[in-house]
Parts: sequence; structure tokens; C-alpha cells
Amino acid sequence: MSTRTSSDTPVSPPRRRTRSNSVSPPILSFTPAPIQGDSKRMQNITRDVMRSFEGINVEVVEISEDGEEEENVRGVVEHRLNGAANGSAGGGDKSSKEALELKKIDWEIPRKLLHSSIGFLTLYLYVSNGDVKRVVFVLWSALCVIVPADILRFNSSRFERTYEKALGFLMRESEKHSVNGVIWYILGVNFALAFYPNDIATVAILILSWADTAASTVGRLYSATSPKLPARVPFLRLPLAPRKSLAGFLAATATGALVALGFWGYIAPVREGVSWSLANGIFGSGALAGWAGLAVVSVVAGVVSGVAEALDLGEADDNLTLPIISGGCILAFFKALQWVWS
Repeated sequence: MSTRTSSDTPVSPPRRRTRSNSVSPPILSFTPAPIQGDSKRMQNITRDVMRSFEGINVEVVEISEDGEEEENVRGVVEHRLNGAANGSAGGGDKSSKEALELKKIDWEIPRKLLHSSIGFLTLYLYVSNGDVKRVVFVLWSALCVIVPADILRFNSSRFERTYEKALGFLMRESEKHSVNGVIWYILGVNFALAFYPNDIATVAILILSWADTAASTVGRLYSATSPKLPARVPFLRLPLAPRKSLAGFLAATATGALVALGFWGYIAPVREGVSWSLANGIFGSGALAGWAGLAVVSVVAGVVSGVAEALDLGEADDNLTLPIISGGCILAFFKALQWVWS
């Protein structure tokens, strides 16, 4: 009887591992969620991120579509973050913090200079008896060049780079992705010149040129301390833009009143057929004649300027709406008083 030992046990040959060309499915797979283009949702996300900084006094700023406040967001955030860091180390000078915040504000100086210069050009054309029809024709001719250039800017990246390199310093960041504000500006001016009396059209353009500039400048200067306007105009219940400040509203109101006072008091009489005069009042009817009447006209023009500049009209550009609304309201006020007086 033979005994089988372990050495006698047959040993199977080792198995060779073969590589498989098939790839096993991943345990986890991630699908990136599509980014929505809703600007409101992005604003909410931005606010949530800003609030997540615990222990840091971050000021939440309303972000607007027209660019008046969006330039301030970065400055306010950096100002608060630097203030928190310096404050933990022993405070810091308040004036230096305020200077830092003001330094971050984009004052848009080239744009505002161009915006304001239109008012001086308008006054020159008025006192020199410029032909209104010729001015309107020139502006329409300019649109025939500007509008195709704007369309080409949206369809050619090469032309867009050239366009913004040459004229980008006059554009807001929001306008680089939308219609150029110059187009709305010319449309608003042409509407006023075509449908309003010459003196009222001139005042409407001056309000657009100077009152709008004053509101933007003063509003940015006091954006951190000035209260916001209410949601609606008292009594009239007209919607006001939530980004607008009381400081900007007062600046537009004061500028509009000064425009009416200076124009109808000293400049308008150089031409015949004015809508209001010191001697004859509104349309020669005697209504609101004299300096007391001019004071009333100036106050009305000022309030109209402030409200028209602060209105919330959705996506409508204020370069278009401001001269149309301000000129239309002043003309309606004159017509109503003329009817009552007669």
C-alpha cells in the first residue's frame, strides 16, 4: 500500500492574468448642472455668498442692470473685508476706509463729459437760431452709421474688439452686451425735437444732459449713506427704481429746476414764439407770468426731472425715456394751465 505524499499532488499551472479592454463603469458619475442665464438667480447666489462670511460686516448692495450700482459692488466688498481685517488688529482710520471706498467707484468721467457736452451744444444751437430740421436730419444720419455698427459688433468678435478698443471708454460694462446707449440718446433727443416746441424740447434735452449726470454723480458719491427711494411715488403710485437713492433724486430735482429757471428766465427770450415768457406767461395767456410764475414753472420742472429720472420702466433706457417724459409732462402742464386760464 503506497502512501501519497504532498509532493506527489499534481500542481496546476498558474493562471495568467489577461488585461481586458472593457472599462468598468465608474462608481460615481457627475453631471454638471447647466448654468442658467437668469441674472436674478445669479444676484441671489451672490448675496448668499456674501452673507456666508461669518464675523465680517459685509454690506449687501443692490445690483442693477444699467450699471449705476454694479461698479460699486467690488469696492464695497473689498472695503468691508479690509476694514474687518484692520479692525481686528486695532481699528484703523475711518477716513482712510472711506477714501478706499470712493477710490473703487467708477465715476465714468469720459462718458459724463460727453453726456454733459450735448447740453452746451443744444444751447448754442438754440441761441444761434439753428435749424431744428437740419439737426434732426443730422442725428438720423448718424443713426444710419451707429446702428449697423452696433449690429456688426454683436455678430463679429473681431469687429467687437476693435469697436470696444476705440469706444469702450465711453461705454458702461452692461452696454458691452446690449444696445449702445448712444442710440437711445439720439432717439430721445430726436423725439423731443420733432414733437415738442423748440424751447420745451431744449429744456428736455438739458434735463437729459445735466440732470441725469447730476443724479448719477451725486448718487454714487453718497450711495453708502443716502437712503433709498420708496417703491412708488406717493399719490401717483408710479414705480421707482429700487437702486435709486434720495441723494440722486434731489440732485436731479435741483438741476432740473435750475435748468428751467436759467433757460426761461434769461436764454429763451432770444427767440420768438416761446412757450413761456416773463411778460406773457404760458403761451401768451398771462398764466404764471412774472418771476413768481417762473418760480412755479421751475419747481414743476425740477420735480418732473427727479421723478422721470428715478422711474422704474423695466428694460427701457433712461436716455430714451427721460427727455420724452420730462418734455411731455412740462408741455402737458402748460397746456392744462392755458386751458384753465382761458
